[in-house]
Amino acid sequence: MPSVAERPVDRAEAFAGRIMQVLDAGATSMMLSVGHRLGLFDAMAGMPPATSEQVAQVANLSERYVREWLAVMVTSGIVIYEPRTGHYHLPAEHADCLTRDARLGNLAVYGQMVALMGVVQDRIIECFRSGAGTTYDDYPGFHHCMAEDSGQTVTAQLFDTLLPMVPGLAARLESGIEVLDAGCGRGSALLAMAQRFPASRFVGIDLCADAIDHARCRADELKLANVAFVARDLTGFAEPDRFDFITSFDAVHDQGDPQGLVRSLRDALRPGGVYLMQDIGGSARLEKNLEFPLASFLYAISCAHCLPVSLGQGGPGLGTMWGWETAEATLRAAGFSRIERRVLPHDPMNVWFIARA
Repeated sequence: MPSVAERPVDRAEAFAGRIMQVLDAGATSMMLSVGHRLGLFDAMAGMPPATSEQVAQVANLSERYVREWLAVMVTSGIVIYEPRTGHYHLPAEHADCLTRDARLGNLAVYGQMVALMGVVQDRIIECFRSGAGTTYDDYPGFHHCMAEDSGQTVTAQLFDTLLPMVPGLAARLESGIEVLDAGCGRGSALLAMAQRFPASRFVGIDLCADAIDHARCRADELKLANVAFVARDLTGFAEPDRFDFITSFDAVHDQGDPQGLVRSLRDALRPGGVYLMQDIGGSARLEKNLEFPLASFLYAISCAHCLPVSLGQGGPGLGTMWGWETAEATLRAAGFSRIERRVLPHDPMNVWFIARA
């Protein structure tokens, strides 16, 4: 006889409870996006326990909306509420992953991706039925979100952690070399390198004209004469023996021809050149990703963005979780014979490849 805990009705009720938790978390993710974009977490991080009126005043927002947002934050355990005083408080240990200068990185940034998935839901449902893909124009605000992500995962650790992975690279950049960022988005990493290494020359290429326009404006603001940004499709890219250092940050898997792109980047390297490729560090095997950080989130981003964007370009639809094994095999098939794979201790979500011809 099955025990009470093993009865199907009890398992069904337990699973229903799990689904309710999922719905709660999804709604909270959306409100994380709202709080991030409005600067509410940043405002509260510097405040003692305060009323909703005081929070709204500091953030220069409507109190009634702030109060309702705070209710979400309280019931989700993000903000502490004291009923006796009517005060709200964002603990320092919570602010450590929710503000723009968060010590552990700003996870609220990724709430924007959850909100964006809701915006494109109808389009994705059409794709499920037709098998068609999407274009970057289908995703309003995507490049802003990706720029914030890149700012903390790439640009913020560029000089202390990433470039030192390639011995002697910083010295070469100081002396003056040719650098390409393939799939540069808004170009934050390239702009930072152009500022740091004025003797080197930098080129950023991306398919999306709006991202390139933003990068060009920023380069003009910084008065950088050693960086150029080009809006173009990287399919068919062919500039052999032109660059000494090439980068791509979370950009290969959603290309129209990932293998062809990586092969062309290998050909674009001069003798002694280096290709630094960053991508999501999950496995190509689903069963190995059950404990991977934010695996469900990443597969959802893949389903709503990376997969359909690739298919929309006539690509293979590898998806966000194409796997480090596939990425490494792609590098080998492109002709890179010396490939080093790195996972940084503080960043288990990403994998870094240092590839030489």
